[in-house]
Amino acid sequence: MKDELIRAIGANGAVRVFVAYSKEMVQQARTLHHTSPVATAALGRLLTAGCMMGSTLKGEKDLITLQIRGDGPLQGIVVTADQKGRAKGYVFQPNVDIPSKYPGKLDVSGAIGKGSLRIIKDIGMKEPYSGEIALISGEIAEDLTYYFAQSEQTPSAVGLGVLVDRDTSVKHAGGFIVQLMPDTEEEVIAQLEKNIAQMPYVTDLYDMEKTPEQILAMLLKGLEPKITDRIPLSFYCNCTRERVEKALISIGKEELQKIIAEDKQATLHCHFCAKEYHFEEKELIELLKNAL
Repeated sequence: MKDELIRAIGANGAVRVFVAYSKEMVQQARTLHHTSPVATAALGRLLTAGCMMGSTLKGEKDLITLQIRGDGPLQGIVVTADQKGRAKGYVFQPNVDIPSKYPGKLDVSGAIGKGSLRIIKDIGMKEPYSGEIALISGEIAEDLTYYFAQSEQTPSAVGLGVLVDRDTSVKHAGGFIVQLMPDTEEEVIAQLEKNIAQMPYVTDLYDMEKTPEQILAMLLKGLEPKITDRIPLSFYCNCTRERVEKALISIGKEELQKIIAEDKQATLHCHFCAKEYHFEEKELIELLKNAL
């Protein structure tokens, strides 16, 4: 299966659904950051959620950022996504290795620990919109369900999963978000609750070779599902040497002079894609001319 996000509605628009398959995107993140299995699972879950949430943004330049900070050994995760199914992200401690909850079940909540989830939407306003909750479990899907209810007053159900193979590569990754629109009728809610209660784990569904379309049909059984959009998913970082040059200039003339005098070179590392940008002394001197 190719990485893809399906957006759909059910019950004549009373329900909206997002179903994603994100194996290649999560595998690319694993390869870039050399993550351990539990770090891969945590980052993959948040990347998948970011893509689904990002698809609701209106403007082409709008961005959504999901930040988790916890007192567990993983320490934190950051993911940024846009409306085009493109996301990037990293974990603070990619090499975390803790015992599984049980065979086949990585302990993501144990790796994250207690902490907070913050969602930032940069939609071109003077100040970005920001909402924050305390983590209720560290399982990410449950925390996002709680976030939607508390910060956006939108009753939701979230399922996320990453299945890591024995060789630590990503076997499957994906997720879904189901949301009720205002004034949804009780019989629709009852049918939806029944459908969700009967759903296996996301990774189990994909391991059974279910497609996103089939998962959508299960979620909206009896509610006339209608696909409204299909969006390809990808791991994408927009860092460039020009952006890094601007970042160096922005630190100011005094700091740049200090770097030139003490180090005579600079190497900047992109947290999102692990790319490194090296600047020799003569290049830093040129940047200094534009610094304030």
